Amino acid sequence: MASGPPWTTPSELGEYAFCPRACHYRREGGGASSPEATRGSVYHRQTLASERWRDEHRAVPWLAVAAGLVLITLAMLAVLL
Repeated sequence: MASGPPWTTPSELGEYAFCPRACHYRREGGGASSPEATRGSVYHRQTLASERWRDEHRAVPWLAVAAGLVLITLAMLAVLL
């Protein structure tokens, strides 16, 4: 049984919402230097990096669609005129 208080704190709820696996490892007493904690840190670093890249490049498909629509509109105008 954990030596902490018998209730759940808001920070524990936030930690669980962010990553239930990390919350479980912390509560089981693995400690910050355990292999699980190290693997979890690497996993979160990679996940955040990939999410950051995806957020930075989110507009690229929309720009391609917009460029395609402009080209189609120009082609239709060229045919009609």
